[in-house]
Amino acid sequence: MISHRDFEQLKQQTLKHFWGYDSFKDSQEEIINSIVSGKDTLALLPTGGGKSLCYQLPALVLEGTCLVISPLLALMKDQVYQMKRIGIEAEYLSSELDEYDAEVIFNRCKDGLTKLLYVSPERLTNRLFLQNLEEIKISFIAVDEAHCISEWGQDFRPSYQHIIAFRENLNKIACLALTATATPKVLQEIQLKLNLKNSIVFQKSFRRNNLKIISDRISDKYERVLNLLKYNNSSGIIYVRTRKEAEELTSFLHRNQIKNVDFFHAGIPVKEKNAKQNLWLQSRDQVLISTNAFGMGIDKDNVRFIIHFSPAPSIENYYQEIGRAGRDGAESYAFLLWNEQELKNFDQILINQIPSKAEFQNIVTYLYSTFQIAENDLPENVFQLYIQKIQNFTKASLAKIRNVLNFLHHQEIIYYNFQNSLSSLELKISPEEIDLLAKKDAYFLELLLRNISGLTTHKVLFSEKSFSTKISSDPHLIKERLRELQNKGYLDYIDGALSSVKFLKHRDHRAIEGQYWNLFSQIQKNKIQKWEEMKFFVENKDFCKMKLILSYFGEKNVKNCGHCSVCEQQKETVFGRDISKEILAILKLAPANVEEISIKLNYFAKENILENLIHLLDSGKVKMLNFRTYCYNHD
Repeated sequence: MISHRDFEQLKQQTLKHFWGYDSFKDSQEEIINSIVSGKDTLALLPTGGGKSLCYQLPALVLEGTCLVISPLLALMKDQVYQMKRIGIEAEYLSSELDEYDAEVIFNRCKDGLTKLLYVSPERLTNRLFLQNLEEIKISFIAVDEAHCISEWGQDFRPSYQHIIAFRENLNKIACLALTATATPKVLQEIQLKLNLKNSIVFQKSFRRNNLKIISDRISDKYERVLNLLKYNNSSGIIYVRTRKEAEELTSFLHRNQIKNVDFFHAGIPVKEKNAKQNLWLQSRDQVLISTNAFGMGIDKDNVRFIIHFSPAPSIENYYQEIGRAGRDGAESYAFLLWNEQELKNFDQILINQIPSKAEFQNIVTYLYSTFQIAENDLPENVFQLYIQKIQNFTKASLAKIRNVLNFLHHQEIIYYNFQNSLSSLELKISPEEIDLLAKKDAYFLELLLRNISGLTTHKVLFSEKSFSTKISSDPHLIKERLRELQNKGYLDYIDGALSSVKFLKHRDHRAIEGQYWNLFSQIQKNKIQKWEEMKFFVENKDFCKMKLILSYFGEKNVKNCGHCSVCEQQKETVFGRDISKEILAILKLAPANVEEISIKLNYFAKENILENLIHLLDSGKVKMLNFRTYCYNHD
C-alpha cells in the first residue's frame, strides 16, 4: 500500500512529467484524491476548467484500466490522439474498427498496458465487449459529458441510461461523472440516474473574470467582422449557424485581404479537416470560421476571442463555446452579434421544423414501410435514403423530416448518416460465380476485386474517386455501373455521398405512436424554452451578461462582472465616464473611424461612440475627413 506522502509525490511527478504543470488548477487535486480513494464523484467544471486531467491522471496512478464513457466518436479520437502525443497509453473502441484491431486493444487492456479505454455508451450492452471486460481490471469509470443522461440537459442520449445497470455488474467500482454545463435540475438527475452513492460534488463557479462579453446589436455583420479582424493579430473562432455561412464569410474576408482565416465544418473530408485544425492549433493568429462542429475537446490556451455571428440555440451552447477563449487566464473577448429581424427569423425556423403528431408518425412509418420492414422486424442492411421521396410521400417540409431523422438518430432508433463518408460495397455472389456472368459485368467485378482488398470476404468501405483514379475512369460512371450491378443482385452498394440509414431497433408501431412521440414532443418544448432563455440573454440591457449566465446555472448572490457591454454602459451612466474626452485623446493621435475608436476604447458600444461624436461635431472639436473617418479639429 502506497503511503500518503509517496502518493502526493507520485501525483506531482505524474503531473509534471506528462502535462508539464507544476500545480493543479482549482479543484482538480481534490477531485483526483476523491476518485483515487474509491468514492463516487461528480465534477461540474466549466469549459477550460481542466476536466480531462481529473480522470486521466488518476488512471495513470491506479492499477488497471480506466473506462471512459464518451458520447462522440470525434471526441474520443481527439482525446486518444492527445494522450498518445504525450506518451500515455490510451485506446478507443468503435464500430469502424475491425475484429482484429478490437482484439489487439482488448489484449493490451488485459495485460494492463492500456491505461484509458474510451467507449461509447452503446457499447455497454455489447456481448463481445462484456465478455472481454471480465478479464480486464477496471480502475474506475469516468462518465464524460454526464449531462447527456438527463432529458432536461443538452444532447439527451438514452444509451447513457445503460450505465446504471452496467455499474451494478462491476461490483462497486467508483464512478467519476464530469460535465461542463448543467443546471441544478440536471445535476440532481445525473446523481440519481448514475446511482452515485454518497457522492462528493465539486462545483466550480462558472464565472470567468478574464472574459469580456460584448453584445453587439448590428445590421451589417460582415462589415463588423471585417473591422474586428483588420486590427486582430491573435487566434480566435467565429461561430456561424450553417456550412454555407462559414464558406461565404471566409470568401468575403479573403476578398477584403484578411488572409489568416479559414472555414471548418462537418462536410469537409477528414484529411483536410485535420490539416485545418492542426494549422489553427499551432498558429498564434489563425482564425477559424466554424459551425458548432468545431471545438469539443480542443485544448488551445491562447484563443483571444470568440465571435458569435448569430446567437447560439441555448445558454449551455453559448457558454461552452465562449469558454474556449482565454484558457490561459489572459484577457479575452466574446462578441455576440445580433439584430431583431434575425431573432424573429430564428423563431420562425424553430416553429417550422416541428411536425404535428400525424406528420411525425407518417415520417417514421414511411421510413419502415419504404424498406419493407414488418412489425418486430430488424434488418441488418444499410439502406440508401432519399429524403426527397419522404417529402413527396408525407408532404412534410425538409426541415421537419430532418428534425425527425436527427431525433431518431440521437435516440439510437436508427443510424442516420447524412454527412459525406466513404461508400460501402458487399459482394452478394461468390467469386467463382463471376465467370458465369455476362462479359461486361464479369470484367467490372474482376476490376473491383483486384483493386479493393477484402471484398471477397466482407463488406468494405471505399472511395469511388480513388478507385476511378486507379482504373483511369470517371467517378460518375463508376457509380452508374455499381448501381446496375446492384439492381442485378450481384452486390450491395451504398453511396457515401448520399444519406443512408441503418435500423437499430425493431419496428414497433405502439412505441412510434406513444413513447417516441412523447419524447420527441418534450425535446421540442425543451428546445423552444432554451431558445427563449437565450433570446432574453441576448436582448436584455439591464443585467450584467456574466451575472445572467451564472444565475442560469443556479449560482446565487452573484456580483456584476464589471466589464461586459452592459456593465460598461452602466459605468458611464452611474459614474459619468467621459467618453467624449477619451475619443478626443484618440483622435489627437491620428484620424480614425468608429470601428477603430470602438476597439481602442476596449470594444465600447458603437452606438454610444456615435452619439458622442455627433456632440463633438456640433461643438466643432471634431471634423470629418470623409463620410467614415473623423479627426481632431486643431482650428
